[in-house]
Amino acid sequence: MHYRTMGRLGWQVSEIGYGMWGIGGGPGGFTGWDYDVAPDCLDLAVENGCTFFDTAWAYGRGVSEQMLGALLRRHADRTGRDRLRVATKIPPLNREWPPGPDDTLDDVYPRSHIREYVHRSLENFGTDRIDLLQFHVWEDRWSGQESWQQAVADLKAEGVIDGFGISVNRWEPVNCLRALDTGLVDVIQVIYNIFDQAPEDELFARALSDGIGIIARVPFDEGGLTGTLTRDTVFPEDDWRAVYFGPENLGPTVERAERLKKVLPEGMSLPELNLRFILHHPAVSTVIPGMRRPEHVRANLAVSGAALDPALLDEVRGHRWDRQPTAWSM
Repeated sequence: MHYRTMGRLGWQVSEIGYGMWGIGGGPGGFTGWDYDVAPDCLDLAVENGCTFFDTAWAYGRGVSEQMLGALLRRHADRTGRDRLRVATKIPPLNREWPPGPDDTLDDVYPRSHIREYVHRSLENFGTDRIDLLQFHVWEDRWSGQESWQQAVADLKAEGVIDGFGISVNRWEPVNCLRALDTGLVDVIQVIYNIFDQAPEDELFARALSDGIGIIARVPFDEGGLTGTLTRDTVFPEDDWRAVYFGPENLGPTVERAERLKKVLPEGMSLPELNLRFILHHPAVSTVIPGMRRPEHVRANLAVSGAALDPALLDEVRGHRWDRQPTAWSM
């Protein structure tokens, strides 16, 4: 495993981390989770060098956080670069992903709500400190408001959190630049993959200049970049991908993935190509694929340190797909 620095926080973290939405279960997420297999996957990741784990209270209403807390206890002896770093997210009070155009900061992140969910997460982890606390949604029009700034500053001063970050809404990578101006934001979590290259336009340059850590999420476009979807793919009704890969998105996604497969070198999978692409950029601190089965853990973590040929990099850049948020994109 190769390691990178998480911006100005200075942590050394595995360049391939673990995204825990898929194994957290619960309503509004993925189906196919298995609470019996999940601990084995997490332990296997640690054994293969993974040191960064990203979760949220919303992933199973605290269940994912509890699984991560148990992992911390099983590996409590790890120190230095091998120490496990954990990140979690506070859900919006109104449970709207993303916020609506008229939602105020008080609708989404009043100070009392921030405090409440910090302590819920601490209880789930079984710790007295959180490495990285993130807002699960964001609107940059809130950036100048004092209430969230004071709440974050207080949590840092009290030693309850080490770092603070924002998980940027889908396909809105610049919807955080004013928040960065406050100096309170240490990390931005953003969708970045071969389809979604827009973070390179402005956000990544700002991150490099200001020492902002970047967590690249959704490396496989919710499955669209795994190469396994077809026009006949159907997800269970209680799986949110049934909405994401509805009529407007499934066909175009499959078509683009099929075109991308044509440039794959022999022996390289589409997920591996995506991870190599994401990790080519120096602004990326870590990428967090979701991994629900041991074979996913082994395959994804094995990509660490694998370079991307410059000619192939130029080729895949042509597969950029600029999209606008819609009712189905969450």
